[in-house]
Amino acid sequence: MADVLVIQNSTSGGPSRMAGWLEEGGLTLDVVPAHAGAPLPGGLRHDAMIMLGGGYLPGDDERAPWLRDARRLMEQALAAGVPVFGICLGGQMLAQVAGGEVRADAGTPENGSLPVTIRPEAAADPLFHGLPPVVPAIEHHKDAVTRLPGGAAHLAETGACPYQAFRVGERAWGVQFHPEVLPARIREWRVEGFDPDEVYARAVADEPVSTPVWRTVIGRFAALAAAGTAAGTAAGTTPGVSGAA
Repeated sequence: MADVLVIQNSTSGGPSRMAGWLEEGGLTLDVVPAHAGAPLPGGLRHDAMIMLGGGYLPGDDERAPWLRDARRLMEQALAAGVPVFGICLGGQMLAQVAGGEVRADAGTPENGSLPVTIRPEAAADPLFHGLPPVVPAIEHHKDAVTRLPGGAAHLAETGACPYQAFRVGERAWGVQFHPEVLPARIREWRVEGFDPDEVYARAVADEPVSTPVWRTVIGRFAALAAAGTAAGTAAGTTPGVSGAA
């Protein structure tokens, strides 16, 4: 069975409902609570990698010293073609590691369930193809990707934050929104300028539309990682292990 390294960067920022979707797709989760001091592996020996969100910039090593190791693992994943999915901070890290740009306090903050527009480029993407033109997604950020890496596929956008989803190479995706978050999590957020009750109610109303779409996307990611493992086994290689033939 394929295994996925999941890096958690805050107490409440776990994989949530995404855990079940990944397991349904044939993955075993290795969740590392890096924010709590759990060490990250010295090298990537997993079949896929997921970097979750957190209240940091990708290079905020003074406040979150484990980010240095997380970047190193993401670089290894990109070099080896190991599937990557980065969420919020994780998506920003993917963009930065691959040569893009991330800025603090970039543009208008986004919070709650908002309409995300799927771009035409997504039609050929392994995860985002065939999605509705606009899908609600839960947002919670003020930092953002401001320039994509060269050659990245731009998959989704909002008016306030153009780079909502993108792909680097063939097997690494970053998203600014939170496909893993349930509306109840919004009650834990206290953001100036937003009414928490109103934001929560909108997310509850949008959930029947958004949940099936993001479950499909995460399921496709899990299937891609699991298929890579099966192909590697058939060929006598071990995905994620440096130096495999």
